[in-house]
Amino acid sequence: MTGADGDLFSLDGRTAVVTGASSGLGARFATVLAAAGATVFAAARRPEKLTELADGDPRIHPVVCDVTREADRVRLAETAFAHRGRLDVLVNNAGAPGAVRAQDESPGDFAGVLAVNLVAPFHLARLLAEAGSDQGRTRSVVNVSSVLGLVAGAPLGGAAYAASKAGLLGLTRELAGQWGETGVRVNALAPGWFRSEMTDGLFADERSRRWVERGTMLGRGGAPGELDGALLYLASDASSYCTGQVLTVDGGWTAR
Repeated sequence: MTGADGDLFSLDGRTAVVTGASSGLGARFATVLAAAGATVFAAARRPEKLTELADGDPRIHPVVCDVTREADRVRLAETAFAHRGRLDVLVNNAGAPGAVRAQDESPGDFAGVLAVNLVAPFHLARLLAEAGSDQGRTRSVVNVSSVLGLVAGAPLGGAAYAASKAGLLGLTRELAGQWGETGVRVNALAPGWFRSEMTDGLFADERSRRWVERGTMLGRGGAPGELDGALLYLASDASSYCTGQVLTVDGGWTAR
């Protein structure tokens, strides 16, 4: 990546927010956007993890934030906007898994997962749309969904998780339709089975790992770096005519 004006994937001069950035895919997303030239406000609840992430790159700024709290979401957007007077990219990555069995999820538990996975992304996307940008640039919202928003995950998955990720796809389409003429693009990234803090147990268990390998056309789970290109495409001008879409990166899981 050259950082030149002609580089469609460059994020030079852009301001980005990544939620759930303290570990796993979120931390990777923050470093990828920063490497592309963006100033990244990395948000999560664990300050020590955020500090560790920011220490590795001066373009990453830690913001302690619980996305289930409206005041924290507003403060996050205001902090990012205050840096250069605009907010260009939002990656709604923070997520809660919930219970695997529907019988184990109370209505309160179900609502709690939706608060993280669906309500928070909606509000943060609205805050980006209201914040504005400059230089006539489009702004990009990337909602991190899941293949479990597209197909059933039984015996793994979870009712609240699947419902929230499917809802995020519907939200993506609706916001794209409402905001397209204002210069806000809204797309979704739907990863398959990637190694992360949330899936450590899945890949550590031999039966579960073999289940993943059997179900993917490539015969394996994904490595975090294999989402880099998809994320940059959706965040940057490379996807300037793309909105309301779902980019699935799953090794062929949903193609069967």
